[in-house]
Amino acid sequence: MNHPIKDDNQLEEKTVSLVLGSGGARGLAHIGVIRWLEENGYKIRSISGCSMGALIGGLYATGKLNDYEEWLKQLSKTELLGLIDVSWNSSGLIKGEKLFSKLADFLGDVQIEELDITYTAVATDIFHEKEVWLQSGLLHKAIRASISLPMIFTPFKHHDMTLIDGGVLNPVPIAPTFSENNDLIIAVNLGGKPQENLSNTSESDHKESSESPDWLGHLNGITETIKDFFIEKFGPQKDKSVGLDWDALDISNRAFDSMQNTIARQKLASYPPDITINIPRNACGMLEFNQVDRMVKLGYKKAQQALTTRPGD
Repeated sequence: MNHPIKDDNQLEEKTVSLVLGSGGARGLAHIGVIRWLEENGYKIRSISGCSMGALIGGLYATGKLNDYEEWLKQLSKTELLGLIDVSWNSSGLIKGEKLFSKLADFLGDVQIEELDITYTAVATDIFHEKEVWLQSGLLHKAIRASISLPMIFTPFKHHDMTLIDGGVLNPVPIAPTFSENNDLIIAVNLGGKPQENLSNTSESDHKESSESPDWLGHLNGITETIKDFFIEKFGPQKDKSVGLDWDALDISNRAFDSMQNTIARQKLASYPPDITINIPRNACGMLEFNQVDRMVKLGYKKAQQALTTRPGD
């Protein structure tokens, strides 16, 4: 992506270490944040991302973010179900090979070391109970590790480690930016306080989103998509025969989301960035990717609000 040409009235360009948090489809707001920063003279020199933040950050670093956004807007039900490869074991419901193969198509065989900006994807080593910073090797594999949501995607094997979603231990990974010599550390927290008037203020955006495929309208969580897959592929009784409890899965996902939000608040209080951009945690459901336009606009708006008065002005 090209950075904007500044006119005489713009302030001197500020360099940024950008921290992109985890939170499912709310992470689409990261796109709007990045867009606002680029349009207002901020140069992103490094990205530290977790889960959806690692994905959006990696796409930005390779210049593929706009392509991904357009692909997502045009994604059909048939295409989505075609990307789901069920894993018949207890480590996760989806192997993720098809989905992440599509991601690899977007990114190519890019090595993290080849990127023009410093990049870190944060994952969790589940057996050694520690966070892992992936700062070298194939970019799409680092993202695969960081985005392995427990109970949904199977863990990712990396050397001698079994890696899952980085949000388990660090949903807003600020620490990788501490050694960098940039003007600002800007963190995007996807677990912000619920905004009561969010649906009212975004009514026009919701209308735009109504043009998305109808089948996405009822999706409030990732388990609904998996349930749809089972019913379409195997019939309504298959989930019972393999002992799947969709209510339990939904509760587990909600519990994981609550855990991430709590940890994020603690991390931000202990290691406050220069600027925090909070995205309300009730902005959309975990898999409401039909809300692309609305979430991008929300991220743009929240970035504008947080950075209207720039440090040092």
